[in-house]
Amino acid sequence: MGSVLHEVSRAASVLDVLRADRGAAVRPYPAMKQLAAAVDGADELAAVAAVHGIGAVDDDEADAVLSRLLSHPRTFLREHAAWVLQSRLPRLDAIDRLAGVTAGGGFSGMLAQRTLESWGGPAGDHIAAALLRLLAGAHDPQVRARLAETLGLVSGDRAAETVRWIALDPDESPAARARAVAALGDRYGDPAAMTAIGSLLAADGEPGAAARLAAVDLGMVAGAAPFGAAPDGAGQGFRIAQLFLHADIDRELSRAGAGDNGGVATLLVRLGDALAARPGVGRVLTLSRGTAEHALTTLTSGEKHVLAALPMPGPAVNAVNAWPARVAVRRGIRRLLRAYRVDAIHLRMAEVGSLAAAEVAAELNIPVVFTLAPDPHTTIDALERTGGLRRDNFGVIDEREHYWFRARLVQRLAASAAHVVLFPRPEVARDIEALTGIDVDGGAGRFSVVAEGIDLQVSLAAAAEGADPGGAAGLEALVAALPPRRHGLPLAVSVGRLHRVKGMATLVQAWARDPALRERCNLLIVGGDLSDPSPDEREQLDLIALVLKEHPEAADGLIMPGHRPHGVVARWLAAACAGRESLIGSGSVYVCGSLKEEFGLALLEALAAGLVVVGPDAGGPATYIEHGVTGVLVRPGDPAELAVAFLAALELAAQPAAPRIERARDRISDGLTVESMAAALTSIYASVTAQEPRS
Repeated sequence: MGSVLHEVSRAASVLDVLRADRGAAVRPYPAMKQLAAAVDGADELAAVAAVHGIGAVDDDEADAVLSRLLSHPRTFLREHAAWVLQSRLPRLDAIDRLAGVTAGGGFSGMLAQRTLESWGGPAGDHIAAALLRLLAGAHDPQVRARLAETLGLVSGDRAAETVRWIALDPDESPAARARAVAALGDRYGDPAAMTAIGSLLAADGEPGAAARLAAVDLGMVAGAAPFGAAPDGAGQGFRIAQLFLHADIDRELSRAGAGDNGGVATLLVRLGDALAARPGVGRVLTLSRGTAEHALTTLTSGEKHVLAALPMPGPAVNAVNAWPARVAVRRGIRRLLRAYRVDAIHLRMAEVGSLAAAEVAAELNIPVVFTLAPDPHTTIDALERTGGLRRDNFGVIDEREHYWFRARLVQRLAASAAHVVLFPRPEVARDIEALTGIDVDGGAGRFSVVAEGIDLQVSLAAAAEGADPGGAAGLEALVAALPPRRHGLPLAVSVGRLHRVKGMATLVQAWARDPALRERCNLLIVGGDLSDPSPDEREQLDLIALVLKEHPEAADGLIMPGHRPHGVVARWLAAACAGRESLIGSGSVYVCGSLKEEFGLALLEALAAGLVVVGPDAGGPATYIEHGVTGVLVRPGDPAELAVAFLAALELAAQPAAPRIERARDRISDGLTVESMAAALTSIYASVTAQEPRS
């Protein structure tokens, strides 16, 4: 029928559908009937595509269908309808439904709130009325908090008065009051807002913390006013911000490997230090989640590399569940970029932090550098290959993982960025276009390939310490606790988050079900918060428990200590390489079972420690692992193939190690250190700040 549905039905894969803006392919009116019918079909990919196709039809019938979809029993369609409506004119019969979706929270609630915000000027009074009707019957504190926050995003006296009333009401829940207080901080120059905030500065709990931050936003705090001078000690040079929202970052990297505190968190701490030491760089801000109190103290830091906090409502959650924090994150980013007069910001992921930061950067005319990782595209490709993602389950999985939205966000960030950074790949331009549809070769100098890097000195120091019998006492105790018959075997080590993409359960399965492999080495998995696991960590732990139930004999050789500080992990890798005569045999290896690795910092650190590594044969690892020399490359996602590569790595590790270790370290020294990464990025930052000076 020449429509989006025809193209989707012919697409060979989900990526074929996501690579392009299929809505633009809709032929207007004749296809509306088929589009509306497709949303109830068994093909969930086509159903989602149909919603976006309806959004490309410019008439009242399309508006009416989209409005009705906000109440559709298939919940994944509601969120896509809420998203599509943002680009359309306000529709009164959709406002009440959008308000209801907003009250429900989650990713759908974020999309609905975003649409109401975009409609909040012309339809502000109608939106305020709808939100007030819901508030009148809402008793759940979190629902009231979401409604109060949304009221703060729309214009009109009624909304403003209600926000002040909620902020000052001692009988209101702390969560709702805190959101209302934060919203008052957006009303710069409003005397009523300033009076309300002033009365709350000494308050306890969430409302008081929010008031003290709102006072900064309103210019009520000396030395930390918006658009004020940079804090003392900034020195000369441009000021750069880098963002990874979903981490508990400290200088000791004590939470590395827990929750979402993966390699990116470690990288940004090391990279920030390296950037701050570069000529021409005046200050580096590394932004991540933290408390309101931490946020206040970091607003006036004199350090050259500031670990700055972005307060988020409620307890820490993983990236998939953090989208509802968009408004709070946006306020925190705006506050920091203004206070430090940042000249450019570097974004790396298609998640809520990048979504919010891009909005702030556009508002403040700050150029964006975006690292384009084909994520979620690589994950989608791997899941399709292994049968986990199909046309008939796409909608349900997309509702959990938000693949469609994240893929579009990647395209949008890449299109609007002043410069785009790419990870090395064997065929980088071909792969990026095949996965994302973005033409790198036609980018007219906007694209650069920059390898990530590690602090090689940390690995070398750990290697020297690892040769000391007391250098990794914690690891020795873990191995000593195994049955005596397991003593003296090599270790197979894997370090990373307990997340389905990292494939830790797949790794355990590959090792446990192969008797030859199981008897040849012990398996050490470092990562995860075992005392208070996140949902993603619990999923992996449950899958590993199932493997051990099938192969109970494997439990004797599996070591899972949970996450450890980055320095401890470096010493453990070195000790695994050096061996311990009575406990850890020679010939240990490092095995990565990830579905995808855009670059693989943990693999690099294992190579630097002297271990043979197993890594995926795509993405960054394929550019620095020499197959059959320093490691083994394997197609990800298949336990049987992983087991074969695992055994090949053990054979390789049994050969003389010194030439291989020297070769691996030479490769890292040649462009894979954090210093070389900082040098390359400094040149990019200098170019974008010169091209787009601050107004």
